[in-house]
Amino acid sequence: MSIIYQTNKKTGIIYAYESKAYWDKEKKQSRAKRTLIGKIDPDSGKIIPTREYRKQTKPAIESPAKPGPVPMLKTQRSFFGENYLLDQIGKETGVEVDLKACFPGQYKKILSLAYYLILEKNNSLSRFSHWQRLHIHPFGDDISSQRSSELFQSIEES
Repeated sequence: MSIIYQTNKKTGIIYAYESKAYWDKEKKQSRAKRTLIGKIDPDSGKIIPTREYRKQTKPAIESPAKPGPVPMLKTQRSFFGENYLLDQIGKETGVEVDLKACFPGQYKKILSLAYYLILEKNNSLSRFSHWQRLHIHPFGDDISSQRSSELFQSIEES
């Protein structure tokens, strides 16, 4: 597909055509189908589109494509009831506010580990990775056994 410029000898107006080449089986020759795009502005040299060409190209420009169905990237079933209860207890008693004041960068990890230790009292901290995948908790991510040990070591009595 290419653009061909042709001058009308009587008027001197230069027209722009869109040319598409195709093979004619009967004549066994290459042929071209030309479609008028518009005329050339003599001052700027730009193509001024014809009405028909504008009608053909406008709908594609004006109406954006409708969004199709959005694929589900992640599905998950999580337990939240017990943790919601502990969240509410922490807010009403002020424990969450106190932890946030004392440990501003670590309080969500501490709350998550406390929830785990309360709800899974017979399991060791090495099982936290499995538990956190099934439960909604304040930190929202895994805390490895080594990181939880480091966190407990960083907490001093003062």
